[in-house]
Order: sequence, then C-alpha cells, then structure tokens
Amino acid sequence: MLQRVGPFLGGLFGGLLSAAVILLVAAGPRGEPIRLEPPPTPEPARVHVAGAVLHPGVYEVPAGSIVADAVQAAGGPLPQAQTDRLNLAEPVRDGQRVYLPGPESPSPTVGAAPDAPAPLAGAVGINSATAPELERLPGIGPALAEAIVEYRETHGFFQSLDGLLDVPGIGPAKMDLLREWITLE
Repeated sequence: MLQRVGPFLGGLFGGLLSAAVILLVAAGPRGEPIRLEPPPTPEPARVHVAGAVLHPGVYEVPAGSIVADAVQAAGGPLPQAQTDRLNLAEPVRDGQRVYLPGPESPSPTVGAAPDAPAPLAGAVGINSATAPELERLPGIGPALAEAIVEYRETHGFFQSLDGLLDVPGIGPAKMDLLREWITLE
C-alpha cells in the first residue's frame, strides 16, 4: 500500500506546485510600489521690518518664525524701542509688515475712561496699528478696530486711506472723521 500512496502524493504535490506557478504567472503585475518621499520644505516668509530696529528692511525668515525672530533679523531693537507694545510671540506670515514702535509713536493714555478714546499724540498707521491702538481713533470701538485688523490680515495692507471704506462699518462720514488721524504707515 505504501508503494501506491507514494506516487499518488508525488503527483498531487507536483500538480499543486504547477498550479501555483501558473497562477503567479497569470496574475500579472501587482500595482505600483509605494514611494516614500520627504514632506515638502516650507517656504521662508519675507517680512518687512520697520520702526525702531537697527536695520529696517525686508528679510527672509524661516517658516514658523515669530515676530521676535523678524526683529532679530533686522539687527534687533534700538534702545528706545517699545518692545512691550508688540506681541513678540506672534507667528509671522509671508508679506507681513512688522513695525516696532519707538518713543515718538502714539501710545495709549493710562487711566483714560474705558468708553472715551485716549488723546492722540500723532497719527495712527492703519497698516501697522493693533486693535487697541485703532480704538483710540474717534468713532472706532473694539468691534470695528478688530474688523480693520482682520480685513488687513485677509486682504493685505491698505494701498490708500480710502481703502478703509472697504471695511464693513466704515462709511464716507466716518472716513471724513478719521482722515486727519490716520496714515498709511
């Protein structure tokens, strides 16, 4: 009986092996291999640094940089720079203007009534002012100041003073009131 089982098992094994080879050949290619590529390198941001810095100008800073990095790229703050009036931890974005105020820049008056704007020591730059600085303008409250900042961040710097008319809530009458108090800076 062992003599009859041996050739049978050999034939069965050979048939299975032949079927496996035929299936592998007939299956064809199994798709594209997976390619592992490194993530793209983020582009550096070009930032205009102005105000009380050693070397004002346009600088490239690595992606993920903050305002403090941009100020350092411009040689650092001058001794009279008021760094506490700027959020040095804010991330910078390509095309942003970072303005480091000096002592001649308008500053809020301490102790002013919360609903009354502080007296202005000079014109406010609509392309660089923070929301609290914009609130010092006549007729500009917290919501409208924030709307100006958001509009500037979304659409870029104002090209003319009349660009403020594109901000919802600012009409011709309010623009006439603001005109003597604002600059493009």
